[in-house]
Amino acid sequence: MSIAAKLPSILIANRGEIACRVIRTARRLGLRTIAVYSDADAQALFVEMADEAYRIGPAPARESYLDADKILAVAKHSGAACIHPGYGFLSENVEFAEACAAAGIVFVGPPASAISAMGLKDAAKALVEKANVPVVPGYHGAEQGVDFLAKEAERIGYPVLIKAVAGGGGKGMKKVDRPEDFADALSSAQREGKNAFGDARVLVEKYVLSPRHVEIQVFGDSHGNVVHLYERDCSLQRRHQKVIEEAPAPGMTPEVRAAMGKAATEAAKAVGYVGAGTVEFIADGRDGLRADRFYFMEMNTRLQVEHPVTEAITGLDLVELQLKVAAGEPLGFTQDDVRAEGHAVEARLYAEDPEKGFLPSTGKLWALQFPQSEDIRIDTGVEAGDSVTPYYDPMIAKVIAHGRTRDEALDHLAFALGETIVAGPRTNLAFLKKLAEAEGFRKGPFDTGFIDRNISALGAEPQPLDAAAVAAAALQLEEERQVAVLDLAVERTGDEAKSPWLDADAFSIMPRPALGLPLLVDGERIEARIEWNGDDARVSLPGHPLDEGEHEVTLARAEGGTYLALHRGRQTAVALFDPFSVDLDAAAGAGGVIKAPMHGKLIALFVTAGEAVVKGQRLAIVEAMKMEHVLTAPRDGTVTELGAEPGAQVAEGAKVVVLGE
Repeated sequence: MSIAAKLPSILIANRGEIACRVIRTARRLGLRTIAVYSDADAQALFVEMADEAYRIGPAPARESYLDADKILAVAKHSGAACIHPGYGFLSENVEFAEACAAAGIVFVGPPASAISAMGLKDAAKALVEKANVPVVPGYHGAEQGVDFLAKEAERIGYPVLIKAVAGGGGKGMKKVDRPEDFADALSSAQREGKNAFGDARVLVEKYVLSPRHVEIQVFGDSHGNVVHLYERDCSLQRRHQKVIEEAPAPGMTPEVRAAMGKAATEAAKAVGYVGAGTVEFIADGRDGLRADRFYFMEMNTRLQVEHPVTEAITGLDLVELQLKVAAGEPLGFTQDDVRAEGHAVEARLYAEDPEKGFLPSTGKLWALQFPQSEDIRIDTGVEAGDSVTPYYDPMIAKVIAHGRTRDEALDHLAFALGETIVAGPRTNLAFLKKLAEAEGFRKGPFDTGFIDRNISALGAEPQPLDAAAVAAAALQLEEERQVAVLDLAVERTGDEAKSPWLDADAFSIMPRPALGLPLLVDGERIEARIEWNGDDARVSLPGHPLDEGEHEVTLARAEGGTYLALHRGRQTAVALFDPFSVDLDAAAGAGGVIKAPMHGKLIALFVTAGEAVVKGQRLAIVEAMKMEHVLTAPRDGTVTELGAEPGAQVAEGAKVVVLGE
């Protein structure tokens, strides 16, 4: 009997890229697909793709995608036979899995008991220790007082890692190097854990030196079979969030793979695991990967974001396997049947600005284009014309490349990133390409600190003005201005307009005078100079040298007459300068206006009006996409104005604090 005969319909309790991913496989297998969406996603791609779609609430996740009762009501109304939770949101929620079972709806995931056993990092570590799986030294107990935990950190020895017990995706995780920083880091980790997972409890463990993040993909069925599908290396991280993942892990040996695979499958068997899961290990990489130097971190009881690299090397469809197991069928293969071919890498393309500390970026996607190649796979949940909103994870796409060797796969990835076009929100596209090409990453050794150590070389800091991008946009704007002048002449005279650079008899061409073109470039006033030699134009930007040679710049038209100039993965916004659009608040503040870097919630304000502050002092914390962003004083001064109260929603660019002299 086919999967579709046993599970004829599926509700995807998620959104975006993973919802599209599940729908594609479910449709291929003949299942009726049902989507749920918030107001922010009413026109989203996954809603369009599904056979049916139902609204479940406003944009905030707590009122939509995290509302289990609403999702279950839709499942009952639509006659869904099963629910796929994707990742994030309710995917590892024990109560939701139990509610599905109580309603007679198959939960496409492990049993609630397994989620419960592995859902909290402290309990999971205690459980796997009994199965002889090595764990990182640390404190995993119930006592949560700041003084007690600070003493435990001293006992463990700095640096330490504070981690939310219910955490994931880097949320609620803080590395602490000094005792004096512990209390603030603990408070921040607890807030993030509470906001993201509803649980403020943390654990404290030793920060492993030269850490490699290696995880094992496991799969179990309801017939007692558990296998692993090789490993993935996720060591390229920023703020404990994965950036590039690959399979197999560089430097992996058969001995270490066997040891890790055994530890992972034993951990899964210990909780009666069924379905797709990932056992994550931290390895001490100072002497390469060794069988006696890896430690259990956590088990993710769901499908991982990076699962496509495993699919690329094994040829398996993990979503299909999930549905097969959920339908009660055996896996149909043993550990000896699992083979890996070639190498695969995945890069997470995000709407974020590496030049501004990777702050999330939002807005309309004015252009979106990916390369087409048999070696490249694109998993995305958006298309041109959609918007990246401040309510959810800012992922635009996953770019996956496969090759016969690691170098070939990385070459394919770098090429794909170079051919990708995104206009609208700022992205990490140029950063990812440099990372894929980085010699230190390709030749190793590398660890989870690689990005932080090479942040400047990777371009993740303020960059000089992209003169080539500005020049291309300036020429386009001037051409449009000339067309507008000619159109106006036609309108006024009723005659076919002539070029103003032809003489009255049209027998000779008058030289075109050089032109000064006032521009607004990423908010900065710049004067471009355009000179002509016949029909050829040359642009110069005083103070910003323009390299000679060809420059492949893509221009995307945005609102308000602005062009988004895309060059080597970076984006520059260029418009004709309008003297009436000057930001008077910023000008009046003379650099003392501290604005919200993104749309979010002001969760803490540490200063009052009239208070003297020093450069670098914490002023406020803005929470966006479940992560905290600290605003600090750019210079010494006195607080003259507060633009918002704690608890208020603030828009990107909104005034938070004003400093006087």
